[in-house]
Amino acid sequence: MSQLNHYGQPVGEPLPDWQPRPLPQRVTLEGQYCRLEPLRVEHAPALFAAHSLAGDTRSWTWMLREADPHADAFTAWVASVCELKDPLHFAVIDKLTQLPVGSLSLMRIDASNGVVEVGSVHFSPLLVRTAAATEAQWLLMRCAMETLGYRRYEWKCNSLNAPSRRAAQRLGFQYEGRFRQALVSKGRNRDTDWFSVIDSEWPRLDRAFRQWLAADNFTADGKQRQPLEHFRD
Repeated sequence: MSQLNHYGQPVGEPLPDWQPRPLPQRVTLEGQYCRLEPLRVEHAPALFAAHSLAGDTRSWTWMLREADPHADAFTAWVASVCELKDPLHFAVIDKLTQLPVGSLSLMRIDASNGVVEVGSVHFSPLLVRTAAATEAQWLLMRCAMETLGYRRYEWKCNSLNAPSRRAAQRLGFQYEGRFRQALVSKGRNRDTDWFSVIDSEWPRLDRAFRQWLAADNFTADGKQRQPLEHFRD
């Protein structure tokens, strides 16, 4: 929505009460199926073991770095990033086993404008396509949009990463466009697709997440009765 200034030019909607938002902190976010803990070196051995269950490294194809060849290398990477404030990495802990099964982060944090991106999403076979995987995304989005009051929550991915594109759209992100030749990644061109959720969309998405995650949406063997998109339609 635009308005006209005294020159008759269109200008954006005023935000008279806007204040810079707090920076995300290293807090634990509790869910029903999982919890998000600030990533620590202690998570590394079990997290490396969880990723190793994949049997190959195809889940690393569109990551910005290569797969670690052994547990010590992965632990060294965790040590190098776990104290960073941006990206702020979280481990996804399965509440049944109390073990880390994936990780994701808040990154490109722009508190002045209330913009933050979810990134570095890397879920092991123990987490992919589970209720906990969706819950982990909801927990982090809720922290940014509701607890911290950010206006815009971004998702970016390699334009060739069809699973990531589908995941963004399933979670309710809106496709915004493609930044051509945005990066050189692993010696190859990367076009980047942009998606976002904005604050006016959050209440509807939050309701859909809560309804999808409810126990009565799952059969006794853990299969969903209705897809997430059903609760947004």
